[in-house]
Amino acid sequence: MLGNFVYCNPTKVYFGKTALEGLRKELPKYGKNVLFIYGGGSIKKNGIYDAVLKILKECGKNVYEDAGVMPNPTSEKLMDGCRRARECKADLLLAVGGGSVIDYAKGVSVSAYCKEDPWTKYYLNMEAPDNQLIPVGAVLTMVGTGSEMNGGSVITNHEQKLKIGHVFGEEVFPKFACLNPEYTYTLPQYQMVAGFYDIMCHILEQYLSGTDDNTSDYVMEGLMRSLIHSSLIALKDPKNYEARSNIMWTATWALNTFVAMGKTTDWEVHMLGQAVGAYTDATHGMTLSAVSMAYYHHILPYGLAKFARFAVNVWGVNAEGKTEKQVAEEGLSRMADWMRTLGLVMDLKTLGVTPDMIEGIADATYIMKGGYKILDRKDVVSILKESL
Repeated sequence: MLGNFVYCNPTKVYFGKTALEGLRKELPKYGKNVLFIYGGGSIKKNGIYDAVLKILKECGKNVYEDAGVMPNPTSEKLMDGCRRARECKADLLLAVGGGSVIDYAKGVSVSAYCKEDPWTKYYLNMEAPDNQLIPVGAVLTMVGTGSEMNGGSVITNHEQKLKIGHVFGEEVFPKFACLNPEYTYTLPQYQMVAGFYDIMCHILEQYLSGTDDNTSDYVMEGLMRSLIHSSLIALKDPKNYEARSNIMWTATWALNTFVAMGKTTDWEVHMLGQAVGAYTDATHGMTLSAVSMAYYHHILPYGLAKFARFAVNVWGVNAEGKTEKQVAEEGLSRMADWMRTLGLVMDLKTLGVTPDMIEGIADATYIMKGGYKILDRKDVVSILKESL
């Protein structure tokens, strides 16, 4: 049964090979000063930087740059971005890159004019913004996070060994997002498949919860089947436009808040993965894949019916003559096979986690309450050890 909810997503999406023309249509809505935010410079090699800058100049904007946003944006970098945004009196933050760049831009949006410490206010205390915000626009170059159409912002504090995401309200969503699947072609395979698993994990965090007959679950089963099909095509042919466009659109719908409406949601795999990331700085999608199997096997007995449904409706497991548990476990086995085919990291040791880190990672893991089992610290430690 669907619960009561209010749904709003204010992000306008321009999708396809001509998506960047949407930038030209949107820029007149904002003032003269644009802070152009990007990562390590790959957009300069593949021509995206020049294409974006050309449109900004043709639209008469004063362009200021904030480069060097790292894959796991830090609280120190966030403060640097806030300073840059204030100094140039930014009217628009234009994030060109993947989820980390867009997450960071949203962090700057809420923090630039915050009179308190933004890390404490937003990421530790999870307060809502009550100060001036700077609008965010996005040009997506890597799929996975869904950050282009939601209010999420994940920031890492290395000093405190914490990686925390704050899901802000609709006022922080990007005002527009340009999604051209061709912009994802040059991504290294490791990053590409990590993004694929981030998408899958986003869907599962919302799917593997609740026991009701919920429309969103049927939608998510379709999204997962599409992702599995297209990911295998893209693995062999990274420039297959149909596969990459389907994956890009699936990633957006996996986390633009739509399928979460009326549902409880889990998010414990993300809490485990983010705690690992705070200690290792490892690629986000790989931290998720490294802990997933241990976590899902741990909670399977508590959500057995849904795991069995997942096995049948997503992985095509034949349930005839099998117990519900056998069906559920076969589904997880097929998912693990798919993950290995993609080349995902399947254990924490590969990411540099050592046994002496387990207690600290457990301390940094937030406990969520929407899944089939609310973990205690002993559960967390057990799952992390099983993931080594």
